[in-house]
Amino acid sequence: MKTAATLELQRPDLILERAIVGGERTGAADGRTFEVTNPADGAVLATVPDCGAVDAARAVDAADRAFALWRTTTAKERANVLKAWFAKLLENKEDLARLVSLEQGKPLAESRNEVMYGSGFVEWFAEEGKRAYGEIIPETVRGRKLLLLKEPVGIVAAITPWNFPFAMLARKLAPALAAGCAVVSKPAEDTPLSALALALLAEEAGVPAGLINILPASRARTPEVVGVWLKDDRVRKITFTGSTVVGKHLMREAAGTLKRVSLELGGNAPFIVFDDADLDRAVEGLMASKFRNAGQTCVSANRILVQEGVFDAFGQKLAEAVKTLKIGAAWEEGANQGPLINDRAVAKAEQHLADAVSKGARVLAGGSRHSRGGTFFQPTVVAGATVDMQCANEETFGPIAPLFRFKDEEDAIRLANATQFGLIAYFYARDLGRVWRVAQALECGMVGVNEGLISTEVAPFGGTKESGFGSEGGRQGLDEYLNLKYVAMGGLG
Repeated sequence: MKTAATLELQRPDLILERAIVGGERTGAADGRTFEVTNPADGAVLATVPDCGAVDAARAVDAADRAFALWRTTTAKERANVLKAWFAKLLENKEDLARLVSLEQGKPLAESRNEVMYGSGFVEWFAEEGKRAYGEIIPETVRGRKLLLLKEPVGIVAAITPWNFPFAMLARKLAPALAAGCAVVSKPAEDTPLSALALALLAEEAGVPAGLINILPASRARTPEVVGVWLKDDRVRKITFTGSTVVGKHLMREAAGTLKRVSLELGGNAPFIVFDDADLDRAVEGLMASKFRNAGQTCVSANRILVQEGVFDAFGQKLAEAVKTLKIGAAWEEGANQGPLINDRAVAKAEQHLADAVSKGARVLAGGSRHSRGGTFFQPTVVAGATVDMQCANEETFGPIAPLFRFKDEEDAIRLANATQFGLIAYFYARDLGRVWRVAQALECGMVGVNEGLISTEVAPFGGTKESGFGSEGGRQGLDEYLNLKYVAMGGLG
């Protein structure tokens, strides 16, 4: 059997055990540290600084100096730097993928996809940065010219999660730098190494020191770090991917200095299977949406709504498909589902499953922790889920697929929209009239029609309701980092 040694990096220096502030490799001001471990076996990968308030303030100082110069560069100059960064990422893509698998636990094939997906934002915004067009407004008074300019927001504080540690930061850094901004960033405690490697390669590509500052911090000290950024009026924008509870807190605190805020928060994605769906294609799409990264994605299908005429057939096909998944560490041959990130994640999955079974759900596949122990959990399918269960109202963030029964199109839409969240929805149908009706009726920011994976750098990613607001990706993603300035020039007649 392959071992963790299979994931050794060709460039071990990409595992950086320091913070990056103003281009310097530094420890925490008070010397505190914490360990980063592999969730598959608990092995210690690195010991990194546990940054605090002093370090957070230093990072803003460094970003402020860098921003003063970067904002004066041309869009083409910034594009050339980002293109060089993209080339560096491709040059080191295998090491980056291995690093993601080591600290996050996902299978290596998934990590490779994540690195390419995240790198795509760097390439995309290198070009989009050259297209931040202003406007000339038709004059209302003879001799007066009216212009609309787009300028960088300023210093951006980026706070990112552990489930896609490379991609979630890349899709914030790339548009920020392309727009002319500087960034201070706090990656998740579980997965800071990917963020540090991303910044290290940016500097190697010519990104000026101080434009990207990465401060690892433990859960205990995260409020201290982010609190400094929330209060500092030089930080003009907060961009956050994570839970709705934390997003609301950030929004409240950001109001003190009226910062721009973009939030990509929790989800409760419905996955609807109508009776005219291609069931095999629907199963394939659900496997990709639900069990990718062991269900630990914000766009994971959380409630599988199946029309009663195909409910049993779909459930049987899905249970058979789930049983083909191989559970294992990223370095094990053929493994296509890794461990959950930590014990808290396992406890939540167990709680949701126990609640569902206690209220009448039937287990069709899986149903417990995996026999290999640790944080491995069996991919699970349960039938007979109902709206009073926790899995109907909370984001499970684990490999549990609850099947809900519905009668007709109106019933499906009602159930799908019966949540405070609105990030993404999926549905499978072949009737074109139904496709348009349902796509328009679903209350969410994104819809996958006969597709289980729809994320791409060329389209905006974001939600509605309590799943947040703001776009990442697409041309709209650049506008999140730009301010509008109206200029009226008189005396020209």
